Amino acid sequence: MAVTQQLARIPAALLTTCRHSVPDLDRVCSFQSAPPEDHLDLDWWPAALKATWTLLGTNPDTLGLLHRAFDGDQEVNPAYRDAPDTIWEHPVTALEPDRVAEVAAALHTITAETIRSAVSANRDLLAAAGVLPDPVVHPAEPLAATHAALQSFLAQAAHRRLAIVQWWD
Repeated sequence: MAVTQQLARIPAALLTTCRHSVPDLDRVCSFQSAPPEDHLDLDWWPAALKATWTLLGTNPDTLGLLHRAFDGDQEVNPAYRDAPDTIWEHPVTALEPDRVAEVAAALHTITAETIRSAVSANRDLLAAAGVLPDPVVHPAEPLAATHAALQSFLAQAAHRRLAIVQWWD
């Protein structure tokens, strides 16, 4: 089974509950606490997007915010690591609604076209860094599409004042 990065948009109150309840967090990570449109499967593209944002020369403060789209601010509930089928190396993390808005704004400083151009010009560098999930596929289009999907997903979360939960599944 492939391990892929997952995001879910949830109410801040549910995030607070998950910080104290392993069963509630498990329902979030089992796709039971939010409708399908409030989930985003990023596949294996986060590492390649991080590398691409760095290649663009993104300033360090913005880069830190961008990385939070995948890494969150803190682990939601350390006790969840002992739940069946969790991945120890990648704890479940989250962003509170205010931070979601900051990350969403940072994502909008980079366009899908900028991603497409940077990846096209630096494919060999990305491949050598080992961050491409599929070295056979040219990554420009999937990375631009993933960046655009992430932008839209977080913008909607910010608009709706939702928290984001991130995990590897």
